Amino acid sequence: MPYEMIATLMFSTMMLMLLTGQRVFGAIGFVAVVAALLLWGDKGGYDIGFAAAMKLMKWYPLLTLPMFIFMGYVLSESKIADDLYKMFHVWMGGLRGGLAIGTIGLMVLISAMNGLSVAGMAIGATIALPELLKRGYDKRMVTGVIQAGSSLGILVPPSVVLVLYAMIARQPVGQLWLAGVIPGLMMAALFIIYIIVRCWKNPDLGPALDAEERNIPMAEKLRLLRAGLLPLVIFAVMMVPFVNGWTSLVESSAIGAITAFLAAVMKGRMTREVFENSVRNTLGITCMFMWIILAALAFGAVFDGLGAVKAIESLFTERLGLNPWIILILMQLSFILMGTFLDDTAMLVIVAPLYVPLVGALGFDLIWYGILYTITCQIAYMTPPFGYNLFLMRAMAPPEISIHDIYRSIGPFVLVMVGALILVMIFPQLALWLPNYVYGN
Repeated sequence: MPYEMIATLMFSTMMLMLLTGQRVFGAIGFVAVVAALLLWGDKGGYDIGFAAAMKLMKWYPLLTLPMFIFMGYVLSESKIADDLYKMFHVWMGGLRGGLAIGTIGLMVLISAMNGLSVAGMAIGATIALPELLKRGYDKRMVTGVIQAGSSLGILVPPSVVLVLYAMIARQPVGQLWLAGVIPGLMMAALFIIYIIVRCWKNPDLGPALDAEERNIPMAEKLRLLRAGLLPLVIFAVMMVPFVNGWTSLVESSAIGAITAFLAAVMKGRMTREVFENSVRNTLGITCMFMWIILAALAFGAVFDGLGAVKAIESLFTERLGLNPWIILILMQLSFILMGTFLDDTAMLVIVAPLYVPLVGALGFDLIWYGILYTITCQIAYMTPPFGYNLFLMRAMAPPEISIHDIYRSIGPFVLVMVGALILVMIFPQLALWLPNYVYGN
C-alpha cells in the first residue's frame, strides 16, 4: 500500500474515532500504536512509543505546566480573583459600559494567572455576569464580552495551549509566551474600543452606575485597588526576573506558584478545602495534557516515518502550485471549521504532524505561526454552530439568556478577532518583536 494511502487511512480512522466520542489522547494514541506495529513490527513499533515517552519525560520546560495551573487554581479557589472584579466595579462603574470594560480587564488578569479559557469563562459567568445583568446591561452585550474575554486565556501568557504547541512544534515556550503578549493586549484593547463606541452610541447597552453606588470614600477605593492589584503583583514577581534573564522559565513558574500560595495564606484564605481542590484540579489537568502530548508525539513520529509531510508539501506546492500564503490561509480556515466541534488541544494534536512541518517548509516562522494558530482557535471557540465557548456559556448562563442570544452576541467580537488575526498576519513583528528583543539581549 502506498505511504500516502496509509497516512490518509490513519487520519480518517482517527477522525472517525473522535466522532464516536472517544477521548482525544486515546483515539490518537491508539491509531499511532496500531499503525507503528503494523508498519514496523514489534520492535520498531515499541521503539516509536518508547522514544515519544522519553522525549516527553526529558522535556524540562514541561515542569511549568503544573506550576502555572496550580497558581491559577489557588488564586481562583481562594477568591482572590473576586477582589479583581470589585476593584473594576468601583473604579470603572461610572463610565458607560465601564463594568463591561472592567470585565475585559478582569479576563486579561485571569488569563495571566491561569492560562486556560475555561477558568476565565467560569469566573466571568459566576462573578461578572450576575452583576452586569442586575445593573441593566444588555444581555447580548455581556455574554459576548465574557466569551470574548475568556478566550484570551489561551493567548496571554502563561498559556497552557502554547506549552502544548511548543512541545509539538519543538519551539521555546518562553518565546511563544512573549510572542502572545502584544497580540493578546492588542485584542483586549480592540474589545474595549468596541465596547466604548457601542455604549457611546447606545447608552442603554451599558449604563453607568447610579450616583449612590459611585459615592464611595476614597479610602475604600484605595483599599479595593490594593486588593485587586494583588494578582498583578504576583504576575510581576513571577515574570520580571524571567524577562530580565535572572531566572529560567521553570524557576519563574515555581516563583509564581509559591507567591500565589503565600498570598492566599497571608489573606487567611488557604483552607484545607482550597488546597485540596487546587491540587486535585492541577493534577487532573496536568495528566490530561501529558497524555495528549504523548499521543501527539507518537502520532507525529509515525507520520514522519511515512514521509507524509513531504508528500503533502509536494501536493500543495508542486502539483497544485499554490502560493504559500494561500496554503497558510487554507490551514487557518480548516482550524475554524474543526473548532466548531473540537477544542484547541484536539485540533492541534490532530493536524500538528501535518501543518507544523509544512509551515516550516514554506518558510514561515513557527513562533509567529503559533500565535496565528492560537488566535484562530479563539475564533473557532466562538463560531456557531458548535463553538466550544458557546456551549460553556449556555451551561453557565441564567435561564433568561437563550442559546439564540448567545449566538447573536458573538458576531461583533468574532469580527474583532478576525481583524486582529489579519493584523498579526500582515505585521509579523506584532508577535515577534518582544521575544526577539528579550532573547536578543
